[in-house]
Amino acid sequence: MGSLFRSEEVCLAQLFLQSASAYSCISELGERGLLEFRDLNPKVSPFQRRFVGEVRRCEDMEKTFTFLQQELRGAGRVLGPCPESPRAPLAREALRVQEQSEQLAQELREVTRNRSSLRGRLRDLRQYLHVLREGQRFTSLPAPLGSPPRPRALSDREPILDPSLHQHLERKINFVAGVIHPWRVTAFERLLWRACRGYLVASFVEMPEPMEDPATGESVTWVVFLISYWGEQIGQKIRKISDCFHCQVYPYPESEASREDTITGLHSQIQDLSVVLEETEQYLAQVLDKVALALPAWRVQVQKMKAIYLILNQCSFDVTEKCLIAEVWCPVRDLTQVQDALRQGSYQSGSSVECFVQRVPTSESPPTLIRTNKFTAGFQSIVDAYGVASYQEVNPAPYAIITFPFIFAIMFGDVGHGLLMFLFALWMVLYEDSPRLRQGTNEIWLTFFEGRYLILLMGAFSVYTGFIYNECFSKATVIFPSAWSVATMANHSSWSSAYLATHPSLTLDPNVTGVFRGPYPFGIDPIWSLATNHLNFLNSFKMKMSVVLGIVHMGFGVVLGVFNHLHFKQRHRLVLEFLPEMIFLLALFGYLVFLIFYKWLKYSAADSRVAPSILIHFIDMFLFTSNVENLPLYQGQVPVQTVLVVLALASVPVLLLGTPLYLWCQQRAPSRPVATGEQEPLLDGQEAGNSVNATKEDVESGGHSPDAKHLDFSEIFMHQAIHTIEYCLGCVSNTASYLRLWALSLAHAQLSEVLWTMVMRNGFVGLSYVGGVVLVPVFAAFAVLTVAILLVMEGLSAFLHALRLHWVEFQNKFYVGAGYKLCPFAFAPDTWDQPC
Repeated sequence: MGSLFRSEEVCLAQLFLQSASAYSCISELGERGLLEFRDLNPKVSPFQRRFVGEVRRCEDMEKTFTFLQQELRGAGRVLGPCPESPRAPLAREALRVQEQSEQLAQELREVTRNRSSLRGRLRDLRQYLHVLREGQRFTSLPAPLGSPPRPRALSDREPILDPSLHQHLERKINFVAGVIHPWRVTAFERLLWRACRGYLVASFVEMPEPMEDPATGESVTWVVFLISYWGEQIGQKIRKISDCFHCQVYPYPESEASREDTITGLHSQIQDLSVVLEETEQYLAQVLDKVALALPAWRVQVQKMKAIYLILNQCSFDVTEKCLIAEVWCPVRDLTQVQDALRQGSYQSGSSVECFVQRVPTSESPPTLIRTNKFTAGFQSIVDAYGVASYQEVNPAPYAIITFPFIFAIMFGDVGHGLLMFLFALWMVLYEDSPRLRQGTNEIWLTFFEGRYLILLMGAFSVYTGFIYNECFSKATVIFPSAWSVATMANHSSWSSAYLATHPSLTLDPNVTGVFRGPYPFGIDPIWSLATNHLNFLNSFKMKMSVVLGIVHMGFGVVLGVFNHLHFKQRHRLVLEFLPEMIFLLALFGYLVFLIFYKWLKYSAADSRVAPSILIHFIDMFLFTSNVENLPLYQGQVPVQTVLVVLALASVPVLLLGTPLYLWCQQRAPSRPVATGEQEPLLDGQEAGNSVNATKEDVESGGHSPDAKHLDFSEIFMHQAIHTIEYCLGCVSNTASYLRLWALSLAHAQLSEVLWTMVMRNGFVGLSYVGGVVLVPVFAAFAVLTVAILLVMEGLSAFLHALRLHWVEFQNKFYVGAGYKLCPFAFAPDTWDQPC
């Protein structure tokens, strides 16, 4: 947990990799996820780098994998995740993967093409069979036996080739038969009639079974048509119109015997094709099984291989030494693991020369590394959303683990609501390993799940503050007996029945002996929930509580700045910045906290009516005056307040000019000689040095230009002036900002009370405490509104206000947040989310 309080020490290092073992070493480092690589070829085009051919080969394999995955998806199969993460393949294994994947892709293309051809052929045969069957019904319907011949009109239900009619026809009747999409039937029939002027007879009937549309893949109930016509020109027109409407036309035999023979042949062909298609489907399923079994591991392997070659493209190639040089940011405590990974990679590649790592001095600010686990990750994310910590400055996250849920709970204090939130978070924590919870697609749900430990603490702290406020769904709980006695006051009073009838509300007088027997053991006395001045009492209590907690929170933030000054060896800031800041804060607002506690301790119920106003005293303090009507709290109050204001005002010029003048004096002081082997300290605790891609002039000058130590005092003074103005005005505005604790706490309590009164209380009163069945929908409405308004909306509001108090009022006292994260090259995505 040490790195949680301050980011780890990170150094710049160089890796010297032999060409034969570079691939294995980078693969081993990727499995461990220790280093962030820097690009040593920033001006080289990606197409001109050393391993561009290998990267292209990986991309070609990824295209093949994409085709295989599309075929699996087309077959209705879902490609699952890789059960275990395989290592990056060696060159020989990569060639084997490429050959096998291309072979499977070729087989899939051939089998899919054959299956599509067989399906198309089988569909055509079935359509042809239906055309002949439906045509038989129109052209070969036999006459009933023994029926006398009678004249009849032509209709679509009568046979066209009736022998009694055929002898009267002088011309030969021809046929065009086929299938058409049902959406085109009406337009097709209308155009035929207009183009052929009625020299045809067209019959349309739906196919008894739906078939696949080859263009869209949808199931369509096609329409069979049979057109009889006279004349060759009419036939040409009909065929052209059929082509325009994308009709599938089939040959229609003239004689009935020929049609019977054709139908028999179609049955035989359909059976043969069905057998062949079934065997093709089985073979395709076998190929898809092979793809589904091997593809997840192949994809992981090729992704790792491509990532390795992309890292190798960032390395510099030393022609003389025949090795690759990589430049990395590395945590100092992981240097031994890096050397072990390089040794392991060299052994796996069979190289006789081991690769090694070497630290390099640098003047650049290293990246920030803060290792987190599943508990601390949520709190660290809150801090990082404001800004990643500068290198090795104090990290606010461990303190936010306590302060953030507590400040939230002050605004959300209710035992019932906090318990519901706690149980919801506890359910997520207990089932956090469930894939159903982790792999959700809802972004809002994933946000809640990632912050489950934060919600758990917020719920627990809300239960605690709810007991202090003595509120559970807006109702007070009587855990201990009340410290107020109504009977005692009634015995010492002259109340009559007439007086009680005209005064429905009575006030307990604590001056009467025995009315108040001492403070309530824990929290607020439940009798206050029945008092008419309940809101006035809570207003005073929560407002002063907010001011006290806010000033303590800000003072703690100023104190945390001391650890930054000591760590970066800037001890002058302890006197020139920390001390004036604390004097200004404590002399003004720390004194306000003192007045609050002093008034609580000095004045009792007996003299509470003559107690002076703290707010008027605080205003008079800045005006250097005193108010005769507002009695002093203690003797000598005015001189003490005058001294405190003078101290606060005197600390402002020290805060404004102290640091710039000190740095100016340091600049003008003669530089002392540096001993051999001693490094001259730099400002802000940076190290002198250079990296492998530094210029020749930088190397000769030790990484610094001739005026590297020159300070721009105008910029320093401007920065310090902004900091002084922001701090002094911020102490006033930030203190007032903490009053949101009071406002939101009262708002939450009042909303909860309104919801109980408008829903549950009206339900009880309206039903006269009977009719439990009717209470079920009433309680359901109360529960839904409680979750939707008080838990979700009010909870989100309190969360955002707590977030603002930490970002603005607390963190700006010591936190810069101008760093950038260390992004290690790692195959595993959660490299740093490990227990510290």
